[in-house]
Order: sequence, then structure tokens, then C-alpha cells
Amino acid sequence: MPEGWQWDGTLFRGSAAHYERGRLPYAPGFAGAVARALGWDGRGRVLDVGCGPGTVTLDLAPFFTEAIGLDPDEDMLAEAGRRADRLGVSGVRWVTGRAEDLPAGLGEFRAVVFAQSFHWTDRDRVAAAVFGMLAPGGAFVHVSDLKEPSAGATPLPLPAPPYEGIGELVRRHLGPVRRAGQGTLPHGTPGREDLVLARAGFEGFARLVVPAGQVVERTEDDVVSWVFSCSFSAPHLFGDRLGDFERDLRALLRRSSADGFAEHVPPTEVMTWRRPG
Repeated sequence: MPEGWQWDGTLFRGSAAHYERGRLPYAPGFAGAVARALGWDGRGRVLDVGCGPGTVTLDLAPFFTEAIGLDPDEDMLAEAGRRADRLGVSGVRWVTGRAEDLPAGLGEFRAVVFAQSFHWTDRDRVAAAVFGMLAPGGAFVHVSDLKEPSAGATPLPLPAPPYEGIGELVRRHLGPVRRAGQGTLPHGTPGREDLVLARAGFEGFARLVVPAGQVVERTEDDVVSWVFSCSFSAPHLFGDRLGDFERDLRALLRRSSADGFAEHVPPTEVMTWRRPG
């Protein structure tokens, strides 16, 4: 887990209702691109660990017989269930639990996916558990926004959200060290998944970048939801000062642009490793 930090159940408390509105989407068609690259053809099972409100689980479900979303936050799973019903996606099951609970009697999988969630786990322990849950040749799949993508070619019709100013405002309200649940992240979150997975016995690393760059317009409410969807600014962290923070946040956004904001959808980076077959 991140150095100097211990997981607790409040990590994303109050964030679930803000995810769908606040978070930018993954690259259009990313699930199909990954399915083609890995040969997913409607057979087998997929497990999405730290699935949140089921964004990736539901995108991947059509490529498998069954998809399971695992998350410790019951509010996230409730949102996931509502979204599945709304989209008419079947063959999906939601399970309450942490990655550290694996294998949790869930059985064998063709793929196990972590979409911007692996860094919150006891990575060596979880990687070893996942290795034992995968069928021979099965894939450990790590999904994230591409870090430092090239600038979008399409000009933005409105200003981008003032992320630097938002960060300064959060620090003014919560202190200079990044908050996460009941603890802090003095050293940020870890990287080098390749070393962790090599220790667990995975091989055959491959990387796929699914392009995006589409322009999406964002309202003030969208950006507020983004802020509250993040672990470092989850609503519970502000306690009885939540109203003061939201008032300051909205004032900052209105000073930055009275007409809303625009952003480029970032490319999606997918890194995969295989259990030897």
C-alpha cells in the first residue's frame, strides 16, 4: 500500500453519487480495443477489482460470460447496480469486498482488471492472489488515463477547469499533505507495477494506448462533482465545513469562467501481463 498510509473504509465516502457526472470517460471503444488485443470472445469470466460504480465492469461485460465487480464501498456498488439496470447490461454480479480478501471463493477468471485501483492495495499480496485466480494464459489488466498525454489537436471552445487553483483551494481547507480516508499520503501513491507483477510470476507485458481527444464541455456542477469524486477531496473530509468549501469552490469556478469549461478526453492506457499458460 502507499508508504505511510493504511486503508480504511472512508476512502471514498460520499463520492459515489458524484462519479458518473464528475469523471471524464475512458477513450471511446477502449473495451473493444482491449478485447481484440487479448482475444476476448464472449467466453470465460472477468473480475473488476475496485470497480467503483461499475464503469469498466459494464463496458467489459459483453466480452465475457460473466463479469464480477468487487468493491468495499457499498454506495459504489449500489450506483453500479443502478447503472447496470439503466443500461440493460446482464451477466454482471456485484460483490462487497477488498482486494486483500481475494480469492474470496470467487473462482477462476480469464481476466482480472484494476482500473486506477491497484495502487490502493497491498500490491504484492494482491498480485499473488490474482495469479492463483487466473486461468493459464489469463491476463492481469491495468487500466488508467494516459499520464501526460500530448495536447489535443482540437481547440477548446471554453477554458479548461482551473485544476491548479482547485488544488490550492483543497490544500487551504484540508492542509498541505494529501488526505486519503482517515490518513494522509505524504509520499503519494506507488508506481512500478511491473516489478510487483514480475515478483508474482507474471510474464508477457504488453501496452495498448487507445486514442481519444474528443472535446467535452463541462458545467460548474460537473466540475464540482469531479472534485467530490476524488479521494483527496471526498465530501467527508471537510466535516461541518463542507458547505464553506463548496461555496469557495463555486466562487473560484465562476471567476474562472462564467460560461462553463471544456476538456479533451484523455487517451486510455492499458497494460497487461499474463499468467504463463
